[in-house]
Amino acid sequence: MHELPVTEKILNIVVKHAQMNRVSRVVSITLKIGELSDLEGEWIQNYFNYLSKGTVAENAILKIEKVPIVFKCNRCQHEMEVKKEQLGEIICPHCSNKGDFSLISGREYFIKEMEAQ
Repeated sequence: MHELPVTEKILNIVVKHAQMNRVSRVVSITLKIGELSDLEGEWIQNYFNYLSKGTVAENAILKIEKVPIVFKCNRCQHEMEVKKEQLGEIICPHCSNKGDFSLISGREYFIKEMEAQ
């Protein structure tokens, strides 16, 4: 259910930018969502459909691009893409570090672009 407040924020940003740019209709919105964010595209679209009724974004399609989980080894600075299933067992392939990593990407969500008419 945490998709609802996120979707409200997305819609507010879209409507604000549409007004600033005198857009009459938003056709699509591309979102970048990190694999760790646990946001479900189907739920975001459903909430968006409901919340956007009567706005310039009504009937807009959400295009979701998933951002991979990437860690950086704090010992050798090597960056590596990791799957969710590997999170408890990350080992740096360059220096064999086990546990000293920084998250580079995977938790973010933001609007990449909007298509308007």
